[in-house]
Amino acid sequence: MTTHSHAYEETTDVETDLTQGDDSGDSLTGHDEYDNELTTEGLELEERQALRRVVGMSTELTDISEVEYRKLLLERVLLVGVWTEGSAEDAENSLAELKLLAETAGSEVLDGVIQRRKKPDPATFIGSGKVADLRNLVASLGADTVIADGELAPAQLRNLEDRLKVKVVDRTALILDIFAQHAKSKEGKAQVELAQLQYMKQRLRGWGGNLSRQAGGRVGAAGGGIGGRGPGETKIETDRRRINTKIAKLRRMLKNMKSTRSTMRQERRRNLVPSVAIAGYTNAGKSSLLNRITGAGVLVEDALFATLDPTTRRTTTADGRVYTLTDTVGFVRHLPHDIVEAFRSTLEEVADADLLLHVVDGSHPDPLAQIQAVREVLAEIDASDVPEIIVINKADAADPLALAPILHREPGAIVVSARTGEGIDKLRELLEGALPQPLVALEVLLPYDRGDLVSRIHSEGSVEQLEHTAEGTHLTARVHPGLAGDLTPYAIA
Repeated sequence: MTTHSHAYEETTDVETDLTQGDDSGDSLTGHDEYDNELTTEGLELEERQALRRVVGMSTELTDISEVEYRKLLLERVLLVGVWTEGSAEDAENSLAELKLLAETAGSEVLDGVIQRRKKPDPATFIGSGKVADLRNLVASLGADTVIADGELAPAQLRNLEDRLKVKVVDRTALILDIFAQHAKSKEGKAQVELAQLQYMKQRLRGWGGNLSRQAGGRVGAAGGGIGGRGPGETKIETDRRRINTKIAKLRRMLKNMKSTRSTMRQERRRNLVPSVAIAGYTNAGKSSLLNRITGAGVLVEDALFATLDPTTRRTTTADGRVYTLTDTVGFVRHLPHDIVEAFRSTLEEVADADLLLHVVDGSHPDPLAQIQAVREVLAEIDASDVPEIIVINKADAADPLALAPILHREPGAIVVSARTGEGIDKLRELLEGALPQPLVALEVLLPYDRGDLVSRIHSEGSVEQLEHTAEGTHLTARVHPGLAGDLTPYAIA
């Protein structure tokens, strides 16, 4: 994992009061003391104050030959979450997802704990008393990094690092790190760098001499000279100015790339080619579905955020009509706002689509939460009004009983397996039926020397009836107004 070893925050003369909300003196407790259905209402004192161990967090080595390699390269991390609402199962699912994110970033997960609170502690996220327990756990496990399941404020990040004496990373920084590893295109790398700089700008932090001011007051090589006297500018202010300059440069670069992408979309609109966007939770099988339908050959990997760069492929319906399928970046719960903003030009492929294939991982423990998380991001990018087909993927690995609640809540959903091909033909039929239909209905008799018009009707319109007669090709079809004008001379009254 390539995250920076310290959070960035400007130091002040007034330290945050770490004693606020102190709940020290309590120890780590076992898993079976908690009712899975317990909610925040009526919290018992013992439940609020205890960190609870989550079973099964440790990364397992499947190949003993990997041991030395992993010891050399992988960070040893401890996961910590705060359970504020929902059931214990929801909190554990969230921490299990954080484990997958950490492993995707290249870490060895040692353990995971959850703190039961009504809300995160404003100073230390889990409460200053629990920090002492966490420090003991870090020391006993030999962890060198703690990852928090949430976005930490700069003060929380600094206080935790000062108390735990190891690197602390929050969920946002972890996701940014994964994006940085997986971005391949020039646009993707620029988008990730922009999001990282926006995140870093609020967390600039100086250490020792780095806070000293520029020299001033003396003339000569050792001083600032005329115009350089006075208090000068702090190092941290210089860093912040450089970050702002870089952010402005990246935004200009992305604006130019956005123009190129918009031109490509306008060309498809000019030719009236319907567009279908594939969106959904990360690792739900979007790229596999694109490959299965179009034979695109896109990278497929059982990992979170394996593909970030959008891929568009042209394909045809059963009757020859052309449309495009676009694979987009995956979503995740609490997707950082900076990522959504940086990838807005890419996500516009979803907002401008005629149809959305919303892919859901049917084998996931909580697929309904995935659907909700994706729809929240769709609302943020103004794509809530795009017609949607729920595609429940990984039918070969899913429990049929677990799929029943999704099918009950989403009656129009379809169950498929991109791996085995199960349900793909039915999905194609459903997709083609949901594509927008051309506006103009007409009946024409085309001479056999106008095969070009017959081909255009097949690729740009929808053929309802076709018959070859002695006089020519007799068609009943629906086409767009531009093609209808070219067919007017051959129309049958």
